[in-house]
Amino acid sequence: MYHPNENNYFDDQLSVYVEKVNISTSDNIKLLGWYHEKDLKKHKTIIFFHGNAGSLENRIHKLNHFREMDVNFLIIAWRGFSGNKGKPSEKGLYEDGKSAINWVLEKGVKEKDIVIYGESLGTGVATHLSQNKNFGGLILETPFTSMIDAAKTFYPYIPVGLLLKDKFDNKSKIKNVSIPVLIMHGEVDQIVPFFMGKKMYEIANEPKYSYFTKHDNHMMEYDENLIKALNSFLKSIN
Repeated sequence: MYHPNENNYFDDQLSVYVEKVNISTSDNIKLLGWYHEKDLKKHKTIIFFHGNAGSLENRIHKLNHFREMDVNFLIIAWRGFSGNKGKPSEKGLYEDGKSAINWVLEKGVKEKDIVIYGESLGTGVATHLSQNKNFGGLILETPFTSMIDAAKTFYPYIPVGLLLKDKFDNKSKIKNVSIPVLIMHGEVDQIVPFFMGKKMYEIANEPKYSYFTKHDNHMMEYDENLIKALNSFLKSIN
């Protein structure tokens, strides 16, 4: 489930300034984070939870686009990723995500000015931590309904419900999210089937928005249309 050493992108160069920060968890693990501060009072702050593979460098192509938006952002590497100590698990990732949120709150950012962004596996953390909260918004890129559902699509004859320890039950938890939600997914996703993103949109509470494409695979293309969808969502919650 967790692939910290997988590398999907090469030679991407940061064009947006980031400060490397260390964020401590309650179980004494230091997480590497990249932090960009534009204006904490004027703009929303995105907290980015990445997927199950690769390092922070694998997200440079996305982060570079945040330079063009009126946002601050923090992206953290999970325990066991990007040189961090520890072993990833559902419980551990929830703790990592909570620590990132607390770090931003301690800088004086109000809950309503935080936007939680989850990518793939990160949607499990983002959805879990957005339950019954007053964040400004929630962005889910290629979300799954649950890790059990996702595993069943690849192993339909194996009792994955009994074998899988980390379940990340998004479809149950999204019902407890009452803040604005943007769900993004491509129809040719070969890792998390598109019907899962569509289902998550259907069961999400209003206000909700979608960015669904015909051509995107699991790694969605950060093109002009996707950036427009992100900007429109951010403007709608300001």
